[in-house]
Amino acid sequence: MASITLTFSNDINVSAQVGDVAYYVPTATSSSFTINSSSIVTIGVITIVDDVLNQITCNTNLTSSSWPSASDFILFSKDNKANMSSLLGYYAELTIRNNSQSKAEIFQINADYFDSSK
Repeated sequence: MASITLTFSNDINVSAQVGDVAYYVPTATSSSFTINSSSIVTIGVITIVDDVLNQITCNTNLTSSSWPSASDFILFSKDNKANMSSLLGYYAELTIRNNSQSKAEIFQINADYFDSSK
């Protein structure tokens, strides 16, 4: 597996962290608009985020001929299992089970939610 280092002219998004997956979309210009010219391409898992040099390093299976160019749009995604912060939407369901043979009491249940439709 190869390693690729991408250098950005602007600051890296503060949410980017090691373990996120980086992608790129080749872009083209049409009537002074920048549009995506094909599908999203997976670069690989981010292994280093350097905020001082504005660089990220990723492990990748891409060949050097298919690496992103300076005009491509770079994005990243997070694992929802590790980075889910709160409930989204209008409805949530909760099931609580006591698997022991002894009696148990619940003192308090809290929920943090985010109104995702506004």
